[in-house]
Amino acid sequence: ANVELVAVCDADEERRQRGSEKGGGAKQYADLRQLLDDDSIDAVSIATPDHWHVPAAILAMQAGKHVYVEKPCSHNLREGQALVAASQKYNRIVQHGTQMRSNGGFQEAVTMLHEGLIGDVMIARVWNIQKRQNIGHKQPGNPPAGLDYDMWIGPAPMVPYQENRGHYNWHWWYNFGTGDAGNDGVHEFDLARWGLGVNEHPKSVSGLGGKYFFDDDQQFPDTMTASFEYAVAENRPAKQLVFEMRLWSSNHPYNVDSGIEFYGTKGMMFLSRRGKFEVRDDRKKKVDISLNDPLEMNVSNNQRAFLATIRGESPATADAETAHLSASLCHLANISTRLGRTIHMDHSMESIINDEEANALLGREYREGHWAIPNVN
Repeated sequence: ANVELVAVCDADEERRQRGSEKGGGAKQYADLRQLLDDDSIDAVSIATPDHWHVPAAILAMQAGKHVYVEKPCSHNLREGQALVAASQKYNRIVQHGTQMRSNGGFQEAVTMLHEGLIGDVMIARVWNIQKRQNIGHKQPGNPPAGLDYDMWIGPAPMVPYQENRGHYNWHWWYNFGTGDAGNDGVHEFDLARWGLGVNEHPKSVSGLGGKYFFDDDQQFPDTMTASFEYAVAENRPAKQLVFEMRLWSSNHPYNVDSGIEFYGTKGMMFLSRRGKFEVRDDRKKKVDISLNDPLEMNVSNNQRAFLATIRGESPATADAETAHLSASLCHLANISTRLGRTIHMDHSMESIINDEEANALLGREYREGHWAIPNVN
């Protein structure tokens, strides 16, 4: 792809060294600001905990770099708005780590949906069902040697180091992650929204769930069912998206842990990033149709698409606005489930109607005066 890995940056010395070795001896930075001052860098790939995604992305764009940001693109809806604003203001490319957008098989399947293969697509049902691990109950302690914990915390409120908030387990804490709805479910949310052809926030979200299974310190639900309703639009009926998440089960629909069903007025399409594809007509008869490319999660395709966009060869497959709308579904599902009530969206303001508690959860608190607090003014 005619790309040089110039540098790696990580608050963890061990991971930083490992990344440098894999990158053929790339320069190492412990401080993001030093990396962004490096004029030899044209683009960055952000694979931090969620709470750093938008702060790092905005700083990178302000430094003139293009941004590949892992999913979900944002820790919360307000930061998603800031990501979109920064991409527009600084005229930088943003590519989201929702790899199915750059896969030929998924592109072909979605084109079939949009061209009416199963009629008007009315409902998408998605699931994320897998066995996660109990993270236990831990007490605060000292950070391990080699970890710059202050840098790791970044603009989030400072809390004592705790072992089960570290590598990967940060996903399950409000200050740092977005739960598995954001970690894994965002892939299916994105595909569902793409297939339904909806390019706005839902008008209402109803989430049910909680910690039904795990007795540990994690804060996000291990069980969730969320439904999203999209309003009637010009030349388009109302639509629904239904999301199921169970993090304690190995029994899956179609025997796949992640999948999606689209229901239309003339049939049904089933897709999975595990390589499965099926279409049935309105009489339940299987339709003899296939795809030219396999359905898979190919990171390199998405990264190549990012580079092609930077070079002006093709439009972005998962730009900032696309990323924001899909990631927002995770945030809205988490908010509704956490509060135990339906929330209703005001599209023009990107806010929740008549619910101050829910509106507060569209953003987050920051560490006072921190240099990485998102600012696009």
